[in-house]
Amino acid sequence: MTRLILLILAVLGAASVAAGEIGSAPESVRLSKASGPLRVGVVGLVHGHVEGLLWNASKRDDIKIVGIYEPNTALFERLAAKYNVDPAIRFDSLEKMLDEAKPEAVSVMGSIRDHLPAVEACAPRGIHVLVEKPLAFSNADARKMAALAREHGILVLTNYETSWYASLREAKRMIESGEMAPIRKMIFRHGHKGPKEIGCTPEFLAWLTDPEQNGGGAIVDFGCYGAVLSTWLMNGRRPASIVASASTLKPDVYPNVDDDATIVLTYAPGKDGSGGATAIIEASWAWTHDNKEADLYSENRSIHAGKWDELTIREENKPPAMVKPGVREHENEWVYLRKVVRGECPVDPLSSLELNLIAVEILDEARGQVRREPR
Repeated sequence: MTRLILLILAVLGAASVAAGEIGSAPESVRLSKASGPLRVGVVGLVHGHVEGLLWNASKRDDIKIVGIYEPNTALFERLAAKYNVDPAIRFDSLEKMLDEAKPEAVSVMGSIRDHLPAVEACAPRGIHVLVEKPLAFSNADARKMAALAREHGILVLTNYETSWYASLREAKRMIESGEMAPIRKMIFRHGHKGPKEIGCTPEFLAWLTDPEQNGGGAIVDFGCYGAVLSTWLMNGRRPASIVASASTLKPDVYPNVDDDATIVLTYAPGKDGSGGATAIIEASWAWTHDNKEADLYSENRSIHAGKWDELTIREENKPPAMVKPGVREHENEWVYLRKVVRGECPVDPLSSLELNLIAVEILDEARGQVRREPR
């Protein structure tokens, strides 16, 4: 890392996102005044997560898909048949879909590179945007998206599966209450055997393993979880330093991108008297099993936050103690999207522009270091 980058990060690391900026929609945001099901437009069908949306829309009465932009006719027809989607709602032009279907919000289910063009089309029309993680392909794209959102008064939200884990919400509560404070070390492990190994569709696999569409491999796909979670747990503070490494353990499977990465974040003591901390982000397409877990260490005890409701506390010389987390505030991203667009709940910090801009900064610097490493 150059001296200039270190200097910039040191200055940024001392700053945090003001408390009032996290978890609240700016006054300029034009929330929907509609009633009934939320009118949702879908931008692209090449993201594997789109099947969760199509399934939910077929079962729920609080969301309704009113338009789908997907130029691949065969892909649309395959998914439309599977989820009983009306062929009449398919459009071969994004702008035509937005103008004729008039969604209140869109779900972007294309590549990460597609996020900026979607916001560029939606923002002037006052249409809110939900993207799948991470927020943007690059820091430059993220800043353009944020500027458009603020200029046109729309929400640009980022969805992560972990945002709906009761285990992580309870862990955050314990830290904020002082029960498990101060936090000193965070270890995040996210990933799986690999997108090809778990059977991702050809359309999903094609862009996920393309550095021009995804920006990287596991370092982006799963490094983003630890980047946003550490930012959230540190209340919007930027790290004072970022060190990253990445490898391609299976070059015959993933010749163009990394499949295993580690990012280390160091947080300097805050101006508010909060101490320093370290975060280790382990992102991989080479785990033996699906992995989405965090270990959070205070000075005396640690928290293990696993998937969904899995939560344990550990003290020295004592067996792990199971903890039952509180009820999740939102069932999933679609319940949340309807409520936040209609003004029925505040913007959740984990989906907010503020925290996700910092997460993209972390990914951009980490990816830049990996590119500079000799091969």
